[in-house]
Amino acid sequence: MNCVRKLLRARELSAGRGILRQAAPGRDLPWLPGSSCAQRFWPVPVRSIRSSAALSRSELIPSARGDEEKDRGPRDGSLVPFDELFERAHKGDRNKAAFSQALELFCQRDIRRRGHVEFINVALRKMPEFGVERELDVYNKILDVFPKEVFVPRNYIQRMFNHYPRQQECGIHVLEQMESYGIMPNKQTKFLLLQIFGEKSHPVRKYQRLMYWFPKFKHVNPYPVPATLPRDPVDLARISLQRIAADLSAKVTVYQMPLTDISDAGKEITQPHIVGIQSPDQQELLAHHNPARPVFVEGPFPLWLKKTCVYYYVLRGEPLPPEEKEEVIDSERNFYYPMYLDLDLDRGLWDDEEFYVDEGNARGAGLLRWGCI
Repeated sequence: MNCVRKLLRARELSAGRGILRQAAPGRDLPWLPGSSCAQRFWPVPVRSIRSSAALSRSELIPSARGDEEKDRGPRDGSLVPFDELFERAHKGDRNKAAFSQALELFCQRDIRRRGHVEFINVALRKMPEFGVERELDVYNKILDVFPKEVFVPRNYIQRMFNHYPRQQECGIHVLEQMESYGIMPNKQTKFLLLQIFGEKSHPVRKYQRLMYWFPKFKHVNPYPVPATLPRDPVDLARISLQRIAADLSAKVTVYQMPLTDISDAGKEITQPHIVGIQSPDQQELLAHHNPARPVFVEGPFPLWLKKTCVYYYVLRGEPLPPEEKEEVIDSERNFYYPMYLDLDLDRGLWDDEEFYVDEGNARGAGLLRWGCI
């Protein structure tokens, strides 16, 4: 092959020398010495030599797989635009069925699942758009995109040196997103992780940590937020106020219900809802508050319940000046408190001043026995 290339290159050089001699006859070119041999050079068109076998093969073979190359994306070294799969899957509505269809389209494109890491990262980013970020079966379908039994370490050396780290990090990202949305894995998740990465892999250890800590912290909040928030503003305000007060003895009171009415002039009048919460200590402080002093209403302050923002106000009073404070000090903390007992030791009318003495047969042996006992 090299000999053929050298012969073709020499032929091109000789053709170039012949063209120069015809273009400038009779001129002495220092870098083209004359030849004593009687040779005639004819102009030959320059032919290019292709050094890449793959490139020449691509030109010789017609492209019979045009549709397949379009599905695989650009071939200039850039990443495959997996966003097109999700855009192609949904037709109008972004829902769970459209997201599952995009996953099936990727799995049907290639048996080897090339580019599965990039596709899974795009799928995790697209989940909130399709409203499936809290669906456990969708996360299991995303884990099912990984090739099976390919990334399982075969010996202790592969297990020690973090076998296929990029794929393991991608699996951990899936579990971390489940953790951030409060989704507890199930047995199918564990089966998929064991089938993909093996028993001693980092994703399986992440799964074990989730299964250890999630049940412990699941019921630790005394004021849990329901999975689906109510649409009634009064119920939503009641949940938010219970979380703010953090007092089991606090009482929620509805002062005004939301109302929309039309006045005689034809104007629409809207009355907002007013819901309050007070603990017994707050009620006592408000009862002893001086009416001459003002009470301030501060707000609004935002409070987020998942993805819903609720605004609340606080009723606040200025603290008393130091000279008006009456600090109640009990007897245990006051050194000047009189530590004595005021007992009434006088005899009453019902007290009997006579004493009855039992005059029985007292013997020395009986008294001695009683003393020994």
